[in-house]
Amino acid sequence: MDETDRLIINSLQGNFPICDQPFLEVAQQLGISEDELLSRLQTMLDNRTLTRFGPMYDIQKLGGSFSLCAIRVPAERFEEVTEIVNSFPEVAHNYERDHEFNMWYVLATESPEQITRTNQAIEARTGLKVYNMPKIQEFFVGLHFQA
Repeated sequence: MDETDRLIINSLQGNFPICDQPFLEVAQQLGISEDELLSRLQTMLDNRTLTRFGPMYDIQKLGGSFSLCAIRVPAERFEEVTEIVNSFPEVAHNYERDHEFNMWYVLATESPEQITRTNQAIEARTGLKVYNMPKIQEFFVGLHFQA
């Protein structure tokens, strides 16, 4: 990652322009071409410097639902279970934790009922109990990582 990549990451963590050509506007602010900006973003996604680039939506305000879920996965099955869980398009994030509940994932669905159905399908395919932990109260934390 060079200094231009750092500038891109730091500038795109908030205040993304809402206009007809947002990438052109950002590129001009950074003093690079739109093509270079898009190419650098793709390279950072391809080499996993960035794991995701895109908007964050409040799915509940759009009528959907999301929930945090956990599973106790035997170490020898972790890779297998990861593939199964990640095969569901409703899985937004999946993390390994050093904890009794060593797999945590977030489901984002069109309805609360779909959360239940997806977790039931994950249980059926893995043979493991899924612990669903829906949000009770939300707190906003403005998070910005300086690259």
